[in-house]
Amino acid sequence: MREPEHRGPSPTSASVMDTAAVVLDDEGVVIACSGTAATLLQCSPGELCAPLLAVLPSKGAEAGSGGRLVGALGGDRSGRAGGLAFTVVRLGTRTRTRAAGDSASGAAWLVLVTSAETAAQAAERDSERRRTELSQAAAATIGASLDVTEMAEAIVDLLVPDFADLATVDLAEPVLVGDEPAHLKASGDVRLRRTAAAQSPEISAEALLAVGEALPPVSDSALMSPLMEGRPVLVSDIAGLRARLGVDPESLPLLVPSGAHSSVAVPLYARGLILGCVTVWRSQLPAAFGEQDAALLQDVVSRAALGVDNARRFTKEHRSAEALQRSLLPRSALEFTAAETVGVYQPAGGGAGVGGDWFDVIPLPSLRVAFVVGDVVGHGLDATAAMARLRTAVQTLADVDLDPGELLTHLDDLVLGLSSEQTTGESRSETAVLGATCLYAVYDPVTRECSAATAGHPPPALLSPGEEPAFVGMVPGPLLGVGGMPFEVTEFGVQPGSMLAFFTDGLVESRGGDIEQGMERLRRSLAGADSSRPLGEICQSVFDSVLSQEPADDVALLLARTHALSSDQVAEWELEADLSLVAHARELVTGQLSDWQLEDLGFVTELVASELVTNAIRYAGGPVGLRLIRDEKLICEVSDPSSTQPRLRRARETDEGGRGLFLVAQLADRWGSRFTRTGKTIWTEQAIDDVKRP
Repeated sequence: MREPEHRGPSPTSASVMDTAAVVLDDEGVVIACSGTAATLLQCSPGELCAPLLAVLPSKGAEAGSGGRLVGALGGDRSGRAGGLAFTVVRLGTRTRTRAAGDSASGAAWLVLVTSAETAAQAAERDSERRRTELSQAAAATIGASLDVTEMAEAIVDLLVPDFADLATVDLAEPVLVGDEPAHLKASGDVRLRRTAAAQSPEISAEALLAVGEALPPVSDSALMSPLMEGRPVLVSDIAGLRARLGVDPESLPLLVPSGAHSSVAVPLYARGLILGCVTVWRSQLPAAFGEQDAALLQDVVSRAALGVDNARRFTKEHRSAEALQRSLLPRSALEFTAAETVGVYQPAGGGAGVGGDWFDVIPLPSLRVAFVVGDVVGHGLDATAAMARLRTAVQTLADVDLDPGELLTHLDDLVLGLSSEQTTGESRSETAVLGATCLYAVYDPVTRECSAATAGHPPPALLSPGEEPAFVGMVPGPLLGVGGMPFEVTEFGVQPGSMLAFFTDGLVESRGGDIEQGMERLRRSLAGADSSRPLGEICQSVFDSVLSQEPADDVALLLARTHALSSDQVAEWELEADLSLVAHARELVTGQLSDWQLEDLGFVTELVASELVTNAIRYAGGPVGLRLIRDEKLICEVSDPSSTQPRLRRARETDEGGRGLFLVAQLADRWGSRFTRTGKTIWTEQAIDDVKRP
């Protein structure tokens, strides 16, 4: 409920006990009065109150709405006389009986009498009001931001111009980057940097140290010791301050403004640490700073110190999370035989900071490449750590060379296990992977096909040469951690020179916007991209055009420009399950290497192909596929219809067989196997001299 509005001096300027109340009629006769009024005015009910006759309205004055006299003051009539202040309020019409027996009506007036305020009292009351307003404004303003620079700017804006003509905030350099400052005892060891400053328009402070510059060291002295202990320093003698400050005379104008007559410095002191210092100066405001001003500023600054420390902690966590996030992401630009890639990552704005978005490019055997993009719900170190666990798991599963659907199934099981440990409290880790999406795609430059599966993640966009960009039609799978649902693999052809765009939902979602609208912006941006430009420029251009405002979520975008192997770089044959064809396989290999002028690799490759084809025919049956791929490496692949994983073992001296795979592992630079839809493929790699590469 709001208090009634009073015009003129407020009757509550003095305490209720100091207020005298008198009810008078039109002629000034007392109808009723308080004990204080009877003593102060020396009048009783029924008597004429001579001291108040001058403040009563004239007879016949018109009353406005609400029974209040409408006069030149527009409301209650107020006055001041003899050290007393009067407030007059009309109560209504009253009928009275005269001595002759007739009756007459007239107004009744309530007169409140208080002691008049002196100029000194008024100044003190105004000063108290300003202090109260400053304290309330500090409570509402300080701590609203988690940025140390914005916090410093809020402090100086709060103090100028009502409290001070000039205010500066200087922060310790470690605080600006989120680190905790050292425990220092001497002021000469403190290194501060000017972070914010504000001044009244009438002040000239051009010589003062500019924002962003480091303060010159101030030697330890009796003047500075209170600051090191967290106490304010009040200075009313500026000339003495210049003499006692203990800095180079040439540096004095940087620290002390000309024309100032008083100053207060209060350290930003939290948890026993000096985070910085707030200094205020007065030159135009006539009143010098006093002890009450210093106490008020200390109260404001102590509140600000906690806010600065919180902002510093947030800055440290944000920087740590961002550094961890970026260290886990691959280099922004990568070049492989299969594709050229460029990625962009941007943390969320609005204080949300780094989240769990990531992308990865993983080279696979046989010149294939895997593209990964994912998103872990949340922000901060927990989300980044959860992302790191997922990324490591994806890299490990990719090394096993699983197809996209099977890889996401294993990843889903992993997330289920991590979430279960977190729920039951069996895990010592505080990081749970809850609410994550992932898209995994594998591109083969030999077949020019891409296979992909998604766990609740948006599909990629495909821009083929000479065509309009379109989003790949994929069957969406559940989010990671749901369990029990399959992840369907989508296969699609990719022409050489095509561009694939993988992204997280932060790129296409916005506050109050629809994700379909964001995806359409992405499609139009890709359509307008000049394919002749470097991929890095295209990626940044697409990123900036789609993300027109500060993102509410972190964003990742990965562009890949695909390549393909020419027909003269690949040779493949199919053999029946007949051991007599092993010799023919050796001839095929030798002849192809001769055509490629790789005769120096002939012996090893012939032996590798012979052993692998022999094992395939003997243990898996036919048909058996044999393929050679020539690029930076020579790759030999043998495929068979068996799903049995080959196992490397050391044969005993009495064994007649079992040495073939061991020989392959010793002769080749790398070897491995992967399952396919029709069986498995065993592959080997050998290095090719630079002069013989295509």
